[in-house]
Amino acid sequence: MYQRILLKLSGEALGGPVHGHGIDPEWVSTYARQIARVIGLGVEVGVVCGGGNILRGAEFSRLGGHRANADYMGMLGTVINALALSDAIEQQGVETRVMSALEIKQVAEPFVRRRAQSHLARGRVVILAAGTGNPFFTTDTAASLRAAELSCEVLLKATKVDGVYTADPKTDPTATKFDELTYREVLEKDLRVMDGTAIQLCMENNLPVVVFDLFEEGNLERVVRGERLGTTIRSQS
Repeated sequence: MYQRILLKLSGEALGGPVHGHGIDPEWVSTYARQIARVIGLGVEVGVVCGGGNILRGAEFSRLGGHRANADYMGMLGTVINALALSDAIEQQGVETRVMSALEIKQVAEPFVRRRAQSHLARGRVVILAAGTGNPFFTTDTAASLRAAELSCEVLLKATKVDGVYTADPKTDPTATKFDELTYREVLEKDLRVMDGTAIQLCMENNLPVVVFDLFEEGNLERVVRGERLGTTIRSQS
């Protein structure tokens, strides 16, 4: 069983499996219960939130806005999501700390690696917001970076499907699922489960990635306990 994990939770997940927009309190509560159960096992949990349910910087910039400004707007969206998730987890009786790569001292602590590690060691869920704090980087890259910084044993990427496929299984009935992949296979096959920078960071730090379906309650605990679920990406398959 893993002892310290980094969960990458997409913004769309916070909006629920149907629409993926806004914040669905019932689904946020579902994720909070799953995280609380994992904390109950003695596992240290960090979470990186995406912001796609509120705004995607890259898409917004295509309408004419400056990409840097659009990305900062997206980062603020991740802060909103982090606060919503923090409240839901604390309703489960688990302490949290929201740490932001952008300074918003009224609602979140600034991200400091040693402080984050101290929170994790005390059994608090550390929710990491605002990506890397820099435009032009995705929250997947932020998740890889924070997982490496915090010496996490695995990066768990929660998605709407139960792993990585050769194509989108929702639109291509011939799509087949991979049980295991290497980092190089992900890059060479252009599978786009995470952006190239994120995969490269994981490869350089020998950080395994497990892609799994979080919409089925209990899956997070199963993955943490070591069950073979979803798709595992590592140096050698």
